[in-house]
Amino acid sequence: MIDRGYYEGFGGAYLPEILVATFDELEEVFNKAKNDPEFWHEYAEIMSTYSCRPTPVTFAGNLTEYFKGAKIYVKREDLNHTGAHKANNVMGQGLLVKRMGKTRVIAETGAGQHGVATATMAAKFGFKCTIYMGEVDVKRQHPNVFWMERLGAEVVTVREGTRILKDAINEAFRDWVTNMDNTHYVLGTACGPHPFPEMVSYFQSIIGKEARKQILEREDKLPARVYACVGGGSNAMGIFKGFLDDPVELVGVEAGGRGLDSGRHAARLSSQDASVGIAQGYKTYFLQNNDGQMRHTHSVAAGLDYVGVSPILAYLKETNRVRFEAATDKEVVDAMSLTIKKEGLIPALESAHAFVQAFKEAPTLPKEDIILVNQSGRGDKDIFTVADAFADPKWREFIRNKAEEYNA
Repeated sequence: MIDRGYYEGFGGAYLPEILVATFDELEEVFNKAKNDPEFWHEYAEIMSTYSCRPTPVTFAGNLTEYFKGAKIYVKREDLNHTGAHKANNVMGQGLLVKRMGKTRVIAETGAGQHGVATATMAAKFGFKCTIYMGEVDVKRQHPNVFWMERLGAEVVTVREGTRILKDAINEAFRDWVTNMDNTHYVLGTACGPHPFPEMVSYFQSIIGKEARKQILEREDKLPARVYACVGGGSNAMGIFKGFLDDPVELVGVEAGGRGLDSGRHAARLSSQDASVGIAQGYKTYFLQNNDGQMRHTHSVAAGLDYVGVSPILAYLKETNRVRFEAATDKEVVDAMSLTIKKEGLIPALESAHAFVQAFKEAPTLPKEDIILVNQSGRGDKDIFTVADAFADPKWREFIRNKAEEYNA
């Protein structure tokens, strides 16, 4: 499947000459670490003592009873330190940065979870840290901006382009070209030039390895289906890798936004609006026009509105190993609300996309079947967006009162 970063034609490393040596160094260090049993031991050790690995699987008994179909289990990546699966990747890359002897890290972030995780890793290992974040995301994810800055990171607001994740990635690459001697770019998802898709998936595979073992211990059989939301693809690749060789259906759920017919979505693999192209150093499906210019995207979840998708997931779509669906903003808010009320779990808006599809399909499956949903993050970061979506009058009154206090 892999031929120096290509997945049956997807992926690759389309780089300016100035970055080739930096990527060669990264690939060499990563391959040595991957082949060193002590490295994975060091990685697993720090994740167990500094984060919260292994994260549990939780039986959603109330939701199972509500839908009267398959048993619903939830993989609890929201219990990771910093509140999402992002810590798995950044701590692994942090160990590589130490091996390379670099002193500064940079990152892009959309929902802010990757930014917080990177800033946390930098604080832990003593690196300087700069985070690039689109202006739109800075406004809707300001609690995460606050924590990044408290952790010592410089947060740079990106005001060019669509002012979301795509543009933050562009700015991070510009920084790296200028400062590659002492700086490593901690790319947050399974996209970008080789070896990033492979490397991010490698670190995130700890999710699927744990989940497979845990489900077998609990139920003595594998799930019929595994669901994960898909932005760039890191949490999906993480849990899917645990089941790729098993007779388990894998379902990725993209941002349907305001509907696939509206043009206001971020569905690359579940719509007809995307086409194969090359951008940001790799080849995959992008939401682009006939001239190769990237389209505007939309999602209620800041972490899912990326214009491209992991080349590995593109390959898995082409080979029919993963099925892709889309969930609209309204469906996502409704699924989040139901999960909160029935189970006391608060999924991030990103994760709630996976719940939407699981809820649609659970009633159609036999009661003896098991389905597993990856709750990739927790929803407290989304409080402004969620409270607005719920039209919560008490929250609005709270915001008005706070504004009056600041302006007094």
